[in-house]
Amino acid sequence: MNRTDALDMVRESISRVVPGADVAALGPDDAFREVLEMDSLDFLNFVEVLSERSGVRIEDEDTPRLGTLSASADFLVAHTG
Repeated sequence: MNRTDALDMVRESISRVVPGADVAALGPDDAFREVLEMDSLDFLNFVEVLSERSGVRIEDEDTPRLGTLSASADFLVAHTG
């Protein structure tokens, strides 16, 4: 998976969890949980959707690395072949 595909997948996963979220306005290093006012359950749902869509197993200890678009995309690129 390349970085562009990973960023698109992250944005689409956020949109599934937070319908109506303006993901296009998110900067690559914005902490999207705060910007979109996602609660813990929203974030866990995002992680689950991202894992399902990407086929990447995301462990609990990986979740702190998924706080921004850029970090989430980096994680996906590093964990896909």
